[in-house]
Amino acid sequence: MEFYFPSETGEQVAFIGCAVTALIGLLIFLLPGTCLRLSAFQIGEIRPEGYGSVRAAGARYMGLGVLPVLLAQDWFYMATGVVLALGAAGRLVSFVVDRGVTPQNIAFFLLEGVLSAAPLAYVFGYI
Repeated sequence: MEFYFPSETGEQVAFIGCAVTALIGLLIFLLPGTCLRLSAFQIGEIRPEGYGSVRAAGARYMGLGVLPVLLAQDWFYMATGVVLALGAAGRLVSFVVDRGVTPQNIAFFLLEGVLSAAPLAYVFGYI
């Protein structure tokens, strides 16, 4: 079995966006404490269930990124893009409701926006 890398530019952009999503999920899965600190959580006494929840969230991101990379189907690209776009929408709500306009929150919003735009733009024919 050989590794598939798309030949057209639009799918390459979507493929790379999904691969980056999978890598971020892997980091969350392997380093939950560090990722919590990066997300502005104060690490105190965390029970194993707390780390388990964070690792499970990282595994979901890995799955969202790996499926389109392995199967190269438009529906998987779209699912990844929609989920990441909804995450970005959640950050927008946080900007208003939680007064969460911080440099770190803006950076994560932009990251989620770019990562969601790549597969969605490919699926809807913009690139």
